[in-house]
Order: sequence, then C-alpha cells, then structure tokens
Amino acid sequence: MSGPALKHVDSHKAIHEAALNEAIELTNFLDKLVRDNHTEKALELAYVIVEQWETRTLRHAEAEEEGLYKELVEENPDLNEDIVALTRDHNLLRILIKEIKSTLKDDGINDGVVQKFQSLIIVDELHNQKEMEVLPEH
Repeated sequence: MSGPALKHVDSHKAIHEAALNEAIELTNFLDKLVRDNHTEKALELAYVIVEQWETRTLRHAEAEEEGLYKELVEENPDLNEDIVALTRDHNLLRILIKEIKSTLKDDGINDGVVQKFQSLIIVDELHNQKEMEVLPEH
C-alpha cells in the first residue's frame, strides 16, 4: 500500500519538484566545474549527484512501483499501458545511473557524464509530466 503523499497529486508533485530542482542545480554546478577544469571537485560532486538520484528519485520510484502503480492498475486496469511506460522511465533512469557510475569508476569525470546527468533530468521531467496526468486525485 502506498502512502498518502504518493496518492495526492499536489504532494506527489512537490516530491518530484524538490528532487528534480536539486538535481538540476547540482548538475548545472557540475557542468561549470567540468568546463572550468576543476576535475577533482567535479568528480566528487558527480558522486554526490549519483547518490542524490539514488536516494531521492530512484527510491521514490521503487515506492511507486511497489505500491502506487499496483494500486492504480487494480483500481483502473485501463491504466496498465501508462504504468508500463512509467516503469520503463524508471528503468531508463536506473540504466543512466549505472552507466554514469561505470564511467566515473573507469574514466573519471568528463563532458559525457554531464550529458548523461542532463539526460536524467530530461527523462525525469517527461516522466513527471505523464505521471501527473495518470495520477488520479484521491
């Protein structure tokens, strides 16, 4: 069973916005560090951003998948396709994080890592928009 914050559109939207805005700010700062060749600081920040995505967005995604999404489909089976698509978005976020972690470990920080963090933001923005369309007001 999902918590009340996940079922209420306004509070759910606030959860998304807080995590996403934080990710955007951190990624913008990372981009500046990389462009200014502050490699050591950029690498440290990149790991912080990975942790932010894992603890804020991906943990939230797990809660949605384990509770909210199942409940929504039980209440309205017509939402199944949308829920499959939203879950795929979560999987794309997980794939990107895995790729970022691998690159950081093997090659360190580079512009490609910044681009993948920016891709995370784009996927999450689109996901959040769709989820707000699917999420009924309870």
